[in-house]
Amino acid sequence: MFSKDDEIVKEIRFDTFTPGGPGGQHANRTSSAVRAVHVPTGISAVARERRSQLRNRELALERLIAKLKARRRPARPRIATSIPSQARVKRRQLKEHQSRIKEMRKKVSEI
Repeated sequence: MFSKDDEIVKEIRFDTFTPGGPGGQHANRTSSAVRAVHVPTGISAVARERRSQLRNRELALERLIAKLKARRRPARPRIATSIPSQARVKRRQLKEHQSRIKEMRKKVSEI
């Protein structure tokens, strides 16, 4: 049934439940929705689109494997960018403004 990554399939727990939403009597009385949970990581994927529990199980497994592969992919390094000159000017003006506000908070020395 599942030929995709048999090692991963051994670590997955499948839960079935009744799907909510539209679908009428069929959706309300059958447990066709499937949640696939990768036990070591706790990552889960849900499929409830199809009427067949078997098809939903396959969809949930595909989604879970895609999530696990995306997690395994290394993040791209961030490329630092320089601050634009206008942003520097605006930042400096804001600091000067805050400085003036704080100066005004000081008590006036008595003469």
